Amino acid sequence: MTVRQSIVFNGDLGSGKSTVSVEIAKRLGMRRVSVGDLYRQMAQERQMTALQLNLHAELDQAVDGYVDQLQRDIAASGERLVMDSRLAWHFFTDALKVHMITEPGEAARRVLLRPSGPAESYTSMEEAKAKLKERSESERGRFIVRYGVDKARLRNYDLICDTTRASAEEVIEHIVDAYEGRLCPDVLRDAPPLLLLDPARVYPTEDIAALRDLWDTEFVGDVAAAGDEALEPLRIGYTGEYFFVVDGHRRLSAALQNGFRLVPARLVAEVDEPVVGGLSAIDYFTAQVRPSLIHDWEAAHKIELPLPEHALLGEGAVLAGEPGAGS
Repeated sequence: MTVRQSIVFNGDLGSGKSTVSVEIAKRLGMRRVSVGDLYRQMAQERQMTALQLNLHAELDQAVDGYVDQLQRDIAASGERLVMDSRLAWHFFTDALKVHMITEPGEAARRVLLRPSGPAESYTSMEEAKAKLKERSESERGRFIVRYGVDKARLRNYDLICDTTRASAEEVIEHIVDAYEGRLCPDVLRDAPPLLLLDPARVYPTEDIAALRDLWDTEFVGDVAAAGDEALEPLRIGYTGEYFFVVDGHRRLSAALQNGFRLVPARLVAEVDEPVVGGLSAIDYFTAQVRPSLIHDWEAAHKIELPLPEHALLGEGAVLAGEPGAGS
């Protein structure tokens, strides 16, 4: 079993990376370093909000320069540690690089619930969602311009973990198992990233009526007995906003029927990468995922999936063309 030196966490506010990284550091007996804490301290010293400091950093390279050098020095030291930083994955080589994601509304809810300081505070869910998105996009643009790297690209990481519904303990157990080589080591070794996704946020790409054996009680029972970590990884595409099934509808359905909050998956194609027949992930998703398909999957599994923009437009066009529409 090969254990990497460090674990580095990236993720936007509300993704749970602070909670998870603190507990993992305790469990593994490793020192934890938080660049977010450093940024908040710098913002307070300048009497700025965290967002204002991010926007200021776009103009003043000294802000990032100081933090970057600190991370380079830590990475070069060879110390085995847990690093909570939105850019540590860029500076560390021998580390498990974990990217944590969550549904934007859930992220905003979490941020509103926690104590706020002068560096960041929000008065409503709408303001929190808007400011969190603005801050994330500010960072993303700055990293692309300054370092030539895109923090939103999943292939920058070893492990993607969706924390929308999973408990902190579930997330911690899965990450430790991945770090210690017990969870999908072949994916992590040969074809990272390993995705740990909330099955209730993954879109189907086939009509449920055409899928066989979704309700095979023996298979669903076997999946329940084995647990989510034993599930053969799904094959998944990613548009940059939405995850969708390329192969594994039966396993995804069993996970939903069993109430799993995480399922393992391989990333087949991301954004402009081809899925099949020359279709990119975005084009494949647009072509396959229709309102009726989503509605049928939702009804069968008692979940809710937001209609993507292309599906909303398509649904509007159908409604407009129906007999009597507009009369």
